[in-house]
Formats: sequence, C-alpha cells, structure tokens
Amino acid sequence: MKLLTLYNITLALLPTLVACSKTDYLDTNARDRAPLSASIRFVNARPVNVPLQFWTFTTQVTNSAVGINEASPYLPATFGNVQINFTEGASTSYKASRQFGNQATFSANGGPNGPVAGYYHTVFAAQSSTQSGKDTLILFYDNLENPPAAKARLRFVHLAPGLPDLSLRLQSPERDTLLFASVKYGSAGGAVLSGEGLNVWSLGPFSTVDTGTVTLKVSRAAGQQPVDLQNGSTIHLSAGKIYTVFLNGIPDNKSATGAYTIIHN
Repeated sequence: MKLLTLYNITLALLPTLVACSKTDYLDTNARDRAPLSASIRFVNARPVNVPLQFWTFTTQVTNSAVGINEASPYLPATFGNVQINFTEGASTSYKASRQFGNQATFSANGGPNGPVAGYYHTVFAAQSSTQSGKDTLILFYDNLENPPAAKARLRFVHLAPGLPDLSLRLQSPERDTLLFASVKYGSAGGAVLSGEGLNVWSLGPFSTVDTGTVTLKVSRAAGQQPVDLQNGSTIHLSAGKIYTVFLNGIPDNKSATGAYTIIHN
C-alpha cells in the first residue's frame, strides 16, 4: 500500500518536474542567446531632394521614407553578410546596392565586416567618389559609450561632392580647435582604414570635444581656402551627447555645401 501511494505521488509530481526543467532550460537559452538583430540608422546624404527607403536584401527596413539630409531612428536589421539597398520614393527598383560582410577578416576595403548583432551602426546613402552620377552606401559602427564628464563626442563625415580633402576647426569665443587636418571624401575625420589601428570603431570614430556653441570652420586641406557652408555652420554641443556632422551638396547648386547634424543618444 505504501509503495502504491509513493508511486502515485511520483506520477502526480512528474509533469511539474518536467515543466520546471523545460522552463529553466528555455530561460537559460534566452539569457545566453546572442542578439538576433543589428541596430542601424539610415541617412539620406545624396545631393538629390528625393526621399529614400532602405532595404536589407529584399526586406524593407525603414518604416517611412528618409528625406534628404535626414536620418531614420535606429532600426532592427539583418546582421552578418548583408546586402543593403535603397530605393527612391515609392519605387521598388534598387537605386544602389552594396554587399557588406563579404570578407573573411576585418577590412575597410570593399566592405567592412558588415552589421554586427547587438551593435549600433549608421549607413549613409551618398554620391560615389569614383563614379560620377552614381550612388553608394557607407557603413560606420557607432560607439555609443558615454562621453567623459562635461564633454560631448563628435564625428565629422565629408560627403560634399566635388570638394577635395578638407580640414575642420571648431571655433568659439573661448577657443579655436583644429579637430581634423585632412578628411577625404567619403570618410570620417580621424578614420584609420589600414594597419594595426584598424578596428570597427576606427572607421568612423567619435572625437571627445568641449561643450557649448561652436562654429564649424571647414577649409580645403591644401591651401586652407575656406568652404562657405550655406547652413548648419553653428551648432550647440551638449554634455553627454554624441553627434555626427556631415557635409552634403545642395541640390541645384553644385558649388554650394551644407552641414547637417545627427544626434545619436
């Protein structure tokens, strides 16, 4: 009789024990599982006043079209070896495509590692530097670590068609700082694209800067001829904030350049 009772109790508890084991197993997997998407924000930095939709392979990632010199929020997207595309307006025909992550080792030549799960990225649609009238896509990894106390961080990206290498100074009543001496078209100031210093953050590094209202002074690196910025030459940098400032051409005025600001946090 006692044996029968113990047997019955064991059978009664068995579903509960199995359920607990199964739940614990699933919970452990959920905690240890790698993120299932990368976070990407998309920027329309073409000198063409047409809104864009962005895609990974055949999946549209942006929920609404991104206007010229505007950025989407960070959006969940495919990671790894990824083809990123963009379309104009309501069209579903790819205007430009680029494959990222198609190399066995990290390299900035031909496409870096591609979007990484759990990381933040910014992808620019821009005019190609090598093919006139063509478009391209540029990917940067975003290091969103907090700036030091009472400081901000700033990334500078040269996407102004037709201009050579540029320098950037930040000027305020208190100081005049040369931030970058020479930045090539399609690159970020301070970028390291080869050698021992090459890493995910070196493609589009954020520089630590003082806070306050500053004027962007952009000049040609050779000869220091000033570049007149049609808009956006004065910005306010707040403590704890992370910014990207990029240059772009102004539609219907090939000799004009504008500066535009993205806040990342």
